[in-house]
Amino acid sequence: MTIQQEILAKIKAYDTIIIHRHMRPDPDAIGSQVGLAEIIRANFPEKKVYQVGKSTEGLEFLASMQTIEDQLYQGSLVIVTDTANSPRISDDRYHLGDFLIKIDHHPNDEPYGDLVWVDTKASSCSEMIAQFWYEQKEELVLTSQAARLLYAGIVGDTGRFLYPATSSQTLFLASQLLQYPFEMAKLNRQLSQISYAVSQLVGYVYQHLTIDENGVANVYLPLAILNEYQVTDAMTASLVPLPGEIDCVQTWALFVEQPEGYYRVRLRSKERPINEIAKRHHGGGHPLASGANAYSLEETKEIYQEMQALFS
Repeated sequence: MTIQQEILAKIKAYDTIIIHRHMRPDPDAIGSQVGLAEIIRANFPEKKVYQVGKSTEGLEFLASMQTIEDQLYQGSLVIVTDTANSPRISDDRYHLGDFLIKIDHHPNDEPYGDLVWVDTKASSCSEMIAQFWYEQKEELVLTSQAARLLYAGIVGDTGRFLYPATSSQTLFLASQLLQYPFEMAKLNRQLSQISYAVSQLVGYVYQHLTIDENGVANVYLPLAILNEYQVTDAMTASLVPLPGEIDCVQTWALFVEQPEGYYRVRLRSKERPINEIAKRHHGGGHPLASGANAYSLEETKEIYQEMQALFS
């Protein structure tokens, strides 16, 4: 029995299924979470299926979350998508269920759960859910809404199929999803468009970007600047790829100051892995795309120095 068949067997065995994903969700987190929920609803209408977690500003066009009582977790199946480490799971009630499944494409540093399906070669967790459906499509139907969500997740985590994790399998599954009727062009616009406030901050990022002789770059987004431009932390996600568009930049970090005083760190690299740096600073992620936290200005400088050492 394959891991996908094991997961399907568990889905069949439970009447209540609650699906979580990580905090501060991106399109892949929501796409995989709610895409899976829609597949289950379409094929098992008698089951109670819930998607939970704190919503993120700017992604409401994809899906909305549900508020549920603790008692619904009793005897339930809980599935967590796109979340490498349990502290990052949005809504910490995930452990209240009867059985826990982890589905993820990040390095499996914490194999939490009773059943774990991790595929680090997948471009996204949404690709994995699309694979879950496709390999069992004789038994599972797919809805247009599920196809839309999974496609959004794949597009989001591959940077419109630009990132190295994009494979022939990625493109094949995306093509299968496109056979279902949804407004692809509209969805692509929604995924890429930015607010006017964020557009004003684009110039700030380029003007204040520091780049050393080896192409190691960083930029700070102080809380005062975010407030001045009326931009929230969640809205800064669209700024992360900008330094990578510069030909001489090889790796970069965005240090985003939080109201609590620490810095959210977004790390990216074109070729050399930087996720070990993230792990040393309260974070982790993919080899070329990771996140961390710095609890002082000194720690942000340490992170940048570690990046410089990696590329010296």
